[in-house]
Amino acid sequence: MYTTITQFLKDWKYESDSTIKMLNNLTEESLSQRITPDGRSLGFLAWHIAQTIPEMLGKTGLKLEGPAEDEKYPSSAKEIREGYEKASNSLMEQLPKSWKDETLNEENDMYGEKWMKGMTLMYLILHQAHHRGQMSVLMRQAGVIVPGVYGPAKEEWTAMGMEPFE
Repeated sequence: MYTTITQFLKDWKYESDSTIKMLNNLTEESLSQRITPDGRSLGFLAWHIAQTIPEMLGKTGLKLEGPAEDEKYPSSAKEIREGYEKASNSLMEQLPKSWKDETLNEENDMYGEKWMKGMTLMYLILHQAHHRGQMSVLMRQAGVIVPGVYGPAKEEWTAMGMEPFE
């Protein structure tokens, strides 16, 4: 759980930059990639991450710009990235203007539970990381390069002249 706005914003900047690195590698062809015929597509997951920023924080009273919760994902990888960037930038601008560190202890009704705002920020980051992990599998299946997030990806190991782990 976050106890300071500054710490969250520092972590969010890294996480957001990591998500943008992944979104930058998506192609229009890759957006339809699924693990199973009835599974979520790569495009759906990428858009869902973008939509969740204003949706989740809207439940706390924070008004952010970004894709609406009911908006179908675009067929353009660029539009998905732009939607994500809009929501992420709005969060980074509005949060320090609207909340103070003490605000992080306030509770909100979140998905049938009571969460402190500092916990909501933590779950926002964890939600994004969870779906990035799903996206990385779909990206590999679609033949799209997956950038390293918490360490080098296979291609990055190779570029450093090292053998990637098996």
